[in-house]
Amino acid sequence: MDTLTSLQVFCMVAELKSFTAAADRLALSPAMVSKHVMHLENRLATRLLNRTSRRVSLTETGTLYFTQVRPMLEGLDEVEAAVSNVTVTPRGRLKLSAPVWIANSFVAGLMAQYHRRYPDVTFDMDLSGRIVNLVDEGFDLALRATSSDRLDPGLISRPLTRINFNLMSSPAYLARTGRPAKLADLNGHSMLLYSGMNLSGSLSFGGPEDRETVQFRTVMQSENETMLHQAALEGMGLTFLPTLMAAPDIAAGRLESVLPEVIKFSTTLHAVYPSRKYLSAKVRTFIDFLAGRISVGSAD
Repeated sequence: MDTLTSLQVFCMVAELKSFTAAADRLALSPAMVSKHVMHLENRLATRLLNRTSRRVSLTETGTLYFTQVRPMLEGLDEVEAAVSNVTVTPRGRLKLSAPVWIANSFVAGLMAQYHRRYPDVTFDMDLSGRIVNLVDEGFDLALRATSSDRLDPGLISRPLTRINFNLMSSPAYLARTGRPAKLADLNGHSMLLYSGMNLSGSLSFGGPEDRETVQFRTVMQSENETMLHQAALEGMGLTFLPTLMAAPDIAAGRLESVLPEVIKFSTTLHAVYPSRKYLSAKVRTFIDFLAGRISVGSAD
């Protein structure tokens, strides 16, 4: 039995979590699909899949095997295309991790454009905000907003654009509390605080020679930027938001930047992926697509 075919069959079963669905997709009988999986299990002397009458799932060994085999097969497609001078059409599931604030209308529009161009690519997105282990959890790609020295050196990263974070509030909140004209005017204001900022009731701005500290009241703290965004729209207080996320609300007058020339910070949005000799067509085209377009929505 051809081992390469068995590997392709195994990966299809693992992705679809079904022998029957894999058989339909590959135009094989369920019995033949089962034989291919058994061929690999006998070859490796280990069980790769747990089978019950209701579901199919990967064993611990099967998960490790799948995460190693799938990129190899995708890379093989790329190699064959290069040799035969045929363009590979991106296809399959793109498992992506990204910050919570990526869930905005601008990025959703970009993804819709990409899907129209490459309809055979489907998205599986984790927007929990946690730092996932790309290899162990089978992710193809992560978008991470951080400095390059904080990225895992074992991964490949490509900077996409600078992301600016501004202090923002609703016009209703500012009308109620007064629009700050200088840093000192922020003392005592209500703050909607992102948990990852590790602040204790104060913010410092400026350089070593003219540093100024502002004391505020934390009225909400969360790791979810969407919650902070919505609370700011409701007039609960000030919060830091990426301009990529808040741009539609600023344009519509639902949010305002507070002291934008004085208070803002920026970081770089990176595309991060496992170190692979051959990058799959779906990952390569998606990164290229974002790199050419996402900076348009990240401007001040």
